[in-house]
Amino acid sequence: MSSVRPDQLRRQLAKAPPSGSYYVHGSQPVLRDEAVAMLLDAALDPATRDFNLDYISAQQIDPDALEAACATLPMMAERRVVVLRDVEAWKRKTKAKQPAVAYLARPAPETVLVLVQGTDDIPDADLATRCTLVDCGDLAGPALDAWLDARLDKADVTLAPDAREHLLRATGGDLGLLTAESEKLSGLGGGEMLSLEAVSALVGVRHGETVDDWRDAVLRDDVPAALAALPRVLDQTGVSGVKLVTTLGASLLVLRWARATALDRRLRGRPLADAVKKLCFERRPAVGSYDPFARLISEIVGRWPDTRVGKAIAATLLADIALKNTTVSDNGGIVTDLVLTLAATRQKKAA
Repeated sequence: MSSVRPDQLRRQLAKAPPSGSYYVHGSQPVLRDEAVAMLLDAALDPATRDFNLDYISAQQIDPDALEAACATLPMMAERRVVVLRDVEAWKRKTKAKQPAVAYLARPAPETVLVLVQGTDDIPDADLATRCTLVDCGDLAGPALDAWLDARLDKADVTLAPDAREHLLRATGGDLGLLTAESEKLSGLGGGEMLSLEAVSALVGVRHGETVDDWRDAVLRDDVPAALAALPRVLDQTGVSGVKLVTTLGASLLVLRWARATALDRRLRGRPLADAVKKLCFERRPAVGSYDPFARLISEIVGRWPDTRVGKAIAATLLADIALKNTTVSDNGGIVTDLVLTLAATRQKKAA
């Protein structure tokens, strides 16, 4: 059993067509769909595709249907593909998956079997052992950048650096939203570089009003900016007080680590930002785009002594508890109180 990411799979398929069986899994539906599409495009000739492609659902399949589909010889082609979706429907000890387990032990050489798991659960060991795993989990850092750049290139869209960063912040790095926004931006493409203002207008989220922008203002002690942006950030689809507080809490934990690292290793500036970014790639905290976040931490770490960070984490935890035990209408008030509480810790420190 080997495991590849979608970008690695793409490079493999550029060298040789698919063979054997693949198990596509992970938290990102966009990546799962793209991985399946890559396998189909690499395995099948468009002229004979309809004759050599079967879609089957594990929820509805007859025990003998999978073996029959996989044993069918390709028509006017070297190989055929069977896509078996919803494999999460087969529980660990169910008898329904036994035909698939038996087939994987002796697969047909002319058939490429693609198993697709529609949930973020751990892959089924009985099925995954004899497959190439395609890990379609969350993207971050350079992997997310490369994925977005590929979508923008396909849409013939060129963004100014600040416009590109705003797009990532406005969508929270959500691949589904990025795909939709890239398609919308394609209407403004044609080779000209799109500005921050153009992207903000089309996405519908102004610069300075994303979740990351709000968090940045809080950590920079820019209370007026944080309070002014708060109602507009909370009005956005998918944003809640809990999301804001969770993002801030994760950021404060990284800030605590960064301060200890800065003192222990005598780091500041770019070296400290690089250390923070490395930590983010390893631990995957929910702090938004890693590169600008790491630069932010290296910028403000000196303003947040250990005692202040500790008080801020405690206050953020209390706000999280309050948000989860109250009505949605109180979100703004609770988060506002948190912003003022964190600002007060700095004022007390200055005094």
